[in-house]
Amino acid sequence: MACAGLGAGDVRAWISAGVRTLERHRAAIDAINVYPVADADTGTNLAHTLRAGFDALLRTEAPDAAAALRAVASGALAGARGNSGVLLSQVLRGFADAAEPGAPLGTGQLRAALHHARTLAFDAVSEPADGTMLTVLAEVAKRAHGTEPAELTESVVAVGSEALERTRTQLGALTAAGVVDAGAHGLLVLLTELHNTVAGAGAIELPPPGPGRAGVLARQADALLTVRESGASEFQYEVMYLLDTEEPTEALGTTLGSIGDCVSIAGDGAGTSTVHVHCNDVGAAIEAGIEAGRPYRITVARFADQVAVPSRFAQERALVTIARGPGVAQLFRAEGAAVLVLEPGAEPGVSEVLAVLTGTRAATVTVLSNEPELAELIEAGAQAARHAGQSVTVIPTMSPVQGLAALAVHDPQRRAEDDVVAMAEAAAATRRGALVFAEQEALTWAGHCVPGDVLGMVDGEVVFIRHPVVQDTEGLVTEAAGELLTRMLGNGGELVTALLGAQASETLGPGLRARVRAQHPEVDLTVYTGDQFDAVLVLGVE
Repeated sequence: MACAGLGAGDVRAWISAGVRTLERHRAAIDAINVYPVADADTGTNLAHTLRAGFDALLRTEAPDAAAALRAVASGALAGARGNSGVLLSQVLRGFADAAEPGAPLGTGQLRAALHHARTLAFDAVSEPADGTMLTVLAEVAKRAHGTEPAELTESVVAVGSEALERTRTQLGALTAAGVVDAGAHGLLVLLTELHNTVAGAGAIELPPPGPGRAGVLARQADALLTVRESGASEFQYEVMYLLDTEEPTEALGTTLGSIGDCVSIAGDGAGTSTVHVHCNDVGAAIEAGIEAGRPYRITVARFADQVAVPSRFAQERALVTIARGPGVAQLFRAEGAAVLVLEPGAEPGVSEVLAVLTGTRAATVTVLSNEPELAELIEAGAQAARHAGQSVTVIPTMSPVQGLAALAVHDPQRRAEDDVVAMAEAAAATRRGALVFAEQEALTWAGHCVPGDVLGMVDGEVVFIRHPVVQDTEGLVTEAAGELLTRMLGNGGELVTALLGAQASETLGPGLRARVRAQHPEVDLTVYTGDQFDAVLVLGVE
């Protein structure tokens, strides 16, 4: 069913779908990237930029579409890669600026967003060229029409598709390669997913871009590695090219034979020959062809038994968590996560966070932060890892019990984007509580506390204070733990996870179990030794 306007949830669905589709199209977009430089990274840059925006959205409590779009635009700008990434961030900012706080993004705002996005994107480029994503954006802003959001976005896709196809003839580099503009295709991916989100049914599937004309685009590394089928092992390269010449002379064969082996020269009788040789001096093989005629469509491949292609990443995906205690750290490690263990009285630096992320040697890393007060530090480390080439998503878990809940639904066989969403939802569905000893005098929502008081906390707020009697601190903590559990179960719950801190007594765990058996027999309680030094007890309720 089509929606009358986009709310915060719709924005999240749109950007999430955009990330997934850009990831699917990424390699194909990279392959047609010939303008302004044929560096085969436009698809990767667009996907990375939009994912940075989505990461920022996941870390933000957005009450409306305006707040959600601001988070996406800000995150995309901070994580923008390449010229195409910067332009995409400006498109997203155009949508954010057009949104009105507290109101859904309707037809009028969508139309204003397209016009504002066009202005911002053009302002970001000193010399705009025809046949780029700017051209497609301008056409969409000018020609798209409709009185309802779904009608407008359907027109956006139709106009954008026509404009995208025309880019083939608007730039010489695109015409020569026989391709559409890579950045424009990436933009249309995002606009198509916008329509699919608004329409709610009958999704449009934008096909990946075609490969263009064979032999024009730069070959990738794996295409330039070949298996040796004959010849001496001393030669490292296979050189092949077509040669325009009236008649290949014996001199060419003699020259190639002097620098390598497996020489073959075969003509078609119409002035074109195929030349093949195994050698070490690639330049000499090509120069011999230049002396004989005009070589073209030159391919130089390394033999796999001579040169191993190193991989920067040892694995595709990894999980990283933060822990304040060896017991908690061990629980996370048992689930396959790499752990940054914090020591009492010492806070980590950005370099330590970065070291854990890069130490995974994973292309894609999901971080369960667990420490809200370290959010900026963790994000700085994640941003540094992103600049170094890793894809890093931070799920803002607020407690180790939320981190454990997220890990419980982690599925490495699921798409990385879907797995992040599932873990974030599991963490958000887990209420967190803690018992801590007050370290200083303070005024809380539950009243005045002094050092040594036992504070019961739910979702980060103090909900009760207990003043211990010196002789019976242990009993008071056990009683406070039971009270905290009862309060947290007041809103329902079936699964309870308890992490016993370094200061917990031997009776705290059995006391909790007895409380559950007597008062909450329907609840499944799991108690772990967490050894955390910042809380005597941490509770999670699902």
